[in-house]
Amino acid sequence: MWGSGRRLAWRTRRGWPALVALCFLAAAAGAHKAGTTGYATITVAGQTVRYAMTLPTEGILSETSQPTLRELAAAIARHVVVGADGAACAGVPGEVRPPSPGRANVEIVVLYACAAPIGQLSIRDETAAVLGADHHTIADITWPGGATQVVFEREQREANVIAADERAPSGTASTLGSYFAIGVGHILLGFDHILFIIALILPGGSLWSLVAMVTAFTVAHSITLALSVLGIVSLPSQIVEPVIALSIAYVAFENLAMQSAPSRRWAVSFLFGLVHGFGFAGALTEVGLPTSGLIAALVGFNLGVEAGQILIVAVLLPLLLWLQRFAWERRLAQVSSMAIMVVGLALLVERALLPNM
Repeated sequence: MWGSGRRLAWRTRRGWPALVALCFLAAAAGAHKAGTTGYATITVAGQTVRYAMTLPTEGILSETSQPTLRELAAAIARHVVVGADGAACAGVPGEVRPPSPGRANVEIVVLYACAAPIGQLSIRDETAAVLGADHHTIADITWPGGATQVVFEREQREANVIAADERAPSGTASTLGSYFAIGVGHILLGFDHILFIIALILPGGSLWSLVAMVTAFTVAHSITLALSVLGIVSLPSQIVEPVIALSIAYVAFENLAMQSAPSRRWAVSFLFGLVHGFGFAGALTEVGLPTSGLIAALVGFNLGVEAGQILIVAVLLPLLLWLQRFAWERRLAQVSSMAIMVVGLALLVERALLPNM
């Protein structure tokens, strides 16, 4: 339900084969002098391939400063070529996570959209052109019903696997399921989505008011998502993204300005929901839409967004109800709203005035 056009992703279980490969690489270290090692998880779901690479900061950020990490992601998207049954899949850089105090690595996600459900998957890794001739990547490749591991290095830059799952549903059901998972991931992995949800429900109110907000937002974003994906009405991301940030700041400000829970917040939820729908459409377009089964993809993504939203509310609402037992709950809500408003304004400045950062 809530969210912007941010790139979506989900993690896969690496498993014990990664340990085997790491030991192998350690033993063969002499063959990779001065080279960097990346770890990639490649996940096949319907007509989508998610390529997530983790790189060490040493040897990467020394030459690539943080403001150019998006350029690095774009370069990796160009040099990792994914194909399905002989046809190339379109790659779009997704999430880019710079190092942080709790994480020393760089994480880059590229999403590939293929024209049809994937039977034979081919991957060609030419990232050595970007990361150095001695760079090698340990890749876990998973698909419904199977998994394998490949080490891309100087002597082996290409892998081919049969990624079809005989147990998996085909046609409409497969498309619906794949895009449902993408919708859920888009909501759960976007911090601005979660901030907006928290800001909406922080003031409390009746169960009816919560249902009204959820319904209004669902109806609104479903309308604009469908209109945009079908090519009837669209808005540029230069407008959509700042307004989504503004929605976070405004709802948080409303929490501070109002003495009680706003009785007509469903109207605000509907208004901003129209803009968020265009944001969802941007995210869906970046993932890629199938040439056939467009309606199934649209419905699946929208249902996934709703499922992710319901999950967030189901986790947050009991906690907020429990906090209402304490006298300091009102003060906590105000401090939280202030913090959310500051973050929303910062996002607004970044997206409106510094769109290339």
